[in-house]
Amino acid sequence: MAKSIFISILEKDEAKGKGLFQTVTRYGLGVNGHFWSDNLEKMEWAGPIGELEKPEVGVWLIKGSKASYENPDIRFGLGLLAAAVQARRGHGFPILCICDDGELDPATLPTMLRGVEIVNESKMGAKLAAKANMPIKKIETEYRFDLYPMPSLGLWIEVGPSPGHTWKGALLGVSDGDIAAHGVGPAGQLPEKCVLNYPMKGLKMEMGGKDFIGWAVKNELAEKESYFVKVTGTPDAMIFGEFPDGDDAEFYSLLIK
Repeated sequence: MAKSIFISILEKDEAKGKGLFQTVTRYGLGVNGHFWSDNLEKMEWAGPIGELEKPEVGVWLIKGSKASYENPDIRFGLGLLAAAVQARRGHGFPILCICDDGELDPATLPTMLRGVEIVNESKMGAKLAAKANMPIKKIETEYRFDLYPMPSLGLWIEVGPSPGHTWKGALLGVSDGDIAAHGVGPAGQLPEKCVLNYPMKGLKMEMGGKDFIGWAVKNELAEKESYFVKVTGTPDAMIFGEFPDGDDAEFYSLLIK
């Protein structure tokens, strides 16, 4: 199967796009892509999920100015799109970034993009070809995290334990956002009906200097069951994990933007 690259260009610039597409095709790679849209109301950041989950796509390449990488609305979409791609392709799926002006430090990006590789556009061709044709490195996580962006139904987050593990309840909290609904059901699809054990709403927590509002349940979750939470607004961070037994709480945290 011939490998291809999917490109996200953060500013609408036809010349930038044409030049980059030509560079990629010179190395015998297929290429597809788009100009980024930061229309959060219509969740247009989620548009590329269908392309990026195709097995022939070997690399996601992001190109933009430093100002675009620092734009909160773009960061929100990029972070969630990266989470969706990692849920479908694995956390080792290669994501490369080009910064058109100045240095870009991956440590300043949303959590889901901290593992990106910064590349120089003039020297990246051979690297792209190599990355696209390498088997995707398998990286295990201690949790499952996926999302369902649907403008008509809102943004739903799915969390649950990794294979071989069980959670005795689940919690998800957001900072600078809110929660509208929750449910429990089979992994991989939004539940139509569910029974919630001891559902809790409006839990207030502080972590890493941020205040979070959380919802929770005490349903026991195995690896094929998940906790689904409808998130509203554009939260800058999320925490989630097994419902704590006692005062000591340990949660996974994701900086969204």
